[in-house]
Amino acid sequence: MHSAAPHVLVIIQNLPFRIDRRVRSECRALTDAGYRVSVVCPQENPDEPARFQIDETTVHSYAPPPESRGLAGYVREFVVCWWRTARASGRVHRDAPFQVIQACNPPDTYWLLAVLWRLRRGVRFVYDQHDLCPEVYIAKFGRRGLLYRALLLLERATYRSADHVISTNGSYQQIAQGRGRVDPRRSSVVMSTPDAGRMRRGDLEPGARDQAKHLVAYVGIMGTQDGVDRLLAAAEHVVHHCGRTDVRFALLGFGDALEDLRADCTRRGLDPWVQFTGKVDHVAIGRWLSSADLGVTPDPPNEFNDRSTMNKTLEYMAHELPVVATDLTETQRSAGDAGRYVAGTDPAALGDAILEILDDPDRAREMGRIGRARIVGELSWRRQAETYVGVFDRLTGRADALPEKL
Repeated sequence: MHSAAPHVLVIIQNLPFRIDRRVRSECRALTDAGYRVSVVCPQENPDEPARFQIDETTVHSYAPPPESRGLAGYVREFVVCWWRTARASGRVHRDAPFQVIQACNPPDTYWLLAVLWRLRRGVRFVYDQHDLCPEVYIAKFGRRGLLYRALLLLERATYRSADHVISTNGSYQQIAQGRGRVDPRRSSVVMSTPDAGRMRRGDLEPGARDQAKHLVAYVGIMGTQDGVDRLLAAAEHVVHHCGRTDVRFALLGFGDALEDLRADCTRRGLDPWVQFTGKVDHVAIGRWLSSADLGVTPDPPNEFNDRSTMNKTLEYMAHELPVVATDLTETQRSAGDAGRYVAGTDPAALGDAILEILDDPDRAREMGRIGRARIVGELSWRRQAETYVGVFDRLTGRADALPEKL
């Protein structure tokens, strides 16, 4: 016998569910509202079971293909993941029919699966757009061409197939309504704001400072387009040119540029002052950010980054850290006066801004207070969750059945 609660299937490909903070928060919001939620995603490690529970969500994981390089490798990865996701969705539906599919990009390939389920079972489709894939391509490769046009076509197909499009900020929503011609009535903004009750300063990471006076943190993906190379150059300026051996840098995360960045760190003579943690979970991230004095958002200025809200910026703010960031439109909208913004790409300017904040503890403390207040108030996850759950209430007809709030 199947549960009477509406069932939502969430698809993610670029991260395992356990470490995808946004999607975990979304699923908690749905289960708290009485929905049944299943997730299909790649395994985090080879020993992970094919089915398990996190929070109140049932996770169905599959073995991801080997890491890809080159166009042929990426196409193979997308095809293999799509097929394994499609098979898993069939198993989920046999166990408990779902009424809504939510596909989280990247990539923009699951619209076809959603369309097939709509034709077969009348399933509704929500597109949760985490990235602008065409802009990511330009940021990474610096050109347009055939693949860029293909990404635009996939994005357009996803927009047109979706019953509702969820954007992470106003800039993404403008793209959806402009380039994607999405009717405003089927478009919502749900920011990736951390849950202030779950993400806050707490236990420290043992040995994080390693006797240094200051700890600077970076959290996030480490690809060629994420600006971590610029942060290493800024660290070199701080340590070797300014002689500030009392500053240590903790770089938390993973990505296809990680090994190149480790080598660059060694080449710059920064190994005693820079620690790469690799992939870490949210508990470990919380300990590191609770130990830090400042968070850095070094993403270079380009169209994609200017339109994107960086999760790391919001996480720094949740932990009451002042933010030193590239001067980007959505970063300024998120952090406001919690940020010190650096124009251009000069790593020395980024390093000087880091020292400027570290050497003014009163200002740093006030910036941290402002950031935390924005996470608790104006940007709060509670507000985002209400908008998010409302999308599913309308699609499933629950909005008409639920009593009005007093």
